[in-house]
Amino acid sequence: MALLWGSILWVFCSATVATLPVRVQYLPGAILLAIAPVLIVMIGFQVGWIFALPALAAFVSMFRNPLRILIAKLFKANPEVTR
Repeated sequence: MALLWGSILWVFCSATVATLPVRVQYLPGAILLAIAPVLIVMIGFQVGWIFALPALAAFVSMFRNPLRILIAKLFKANPEVTR
């Protein structure tokens, strides 16, 4: 039950962060970025990995530019953000 409420809370928080001005989105977006993999792993353990795969695909789709920048910074490359 905690997984369900945690997932619902994450969705509402992400929708709220999306309505904020871009300059204010960085910290809450980073927090949501860090929490999402934990929720996806919990979904995989409690419900099954078949249901965690669409959650992972949605996560990568929503956070594609921040993830691209993070990976580029880890490998010391110059990230190029596309829209």
